[in-house]
Amino acid sequence: MSKTATAHAQREVQKLVDELSGVTSAVVATADGFDVASASTGDADPARVAAMASSIVAIGGVVSEEAGLGRHKSVMILTESGFAIFCSVHRCDGELVINVIARDSAVPALVAYRATQLAKTLAEV
Repeated sequence: MSKTATAHAQREVQKLVDELSGVTSAVVATADGFDVASASTGDADPARVAAMASSIVAIGGVVSEEAGLGRHKSVMILTESGFAIFCSVHRCDGELVINVIARDSAVPALVAYRATQLAKTLAEV
């Protein structure tokens, strides 16, 4: 990923965390689990989040392939106190993964929409 694309990713994840109420962390990572860009309002470790996101998206990809559902786009995990959204970014120079973690006060549909928009933007940069 170019320095320009990495800088763009950093600006966009910070903007996502700043603008969406309840979002506590956003991480862009390589498909093999290395942190590219991150923003957080808490103490989330971007390297750990990146590694987890990579694994979860890989599992989602296998499920969608085995079920004949086409290329995977995203996975959402709902918990008692919040949720996490994982989006795949298909780029010509390699795959990326976006992970957004939010408290239950956040609106899942809005967070999913913004994460999907970020994935589209990163696919084009």
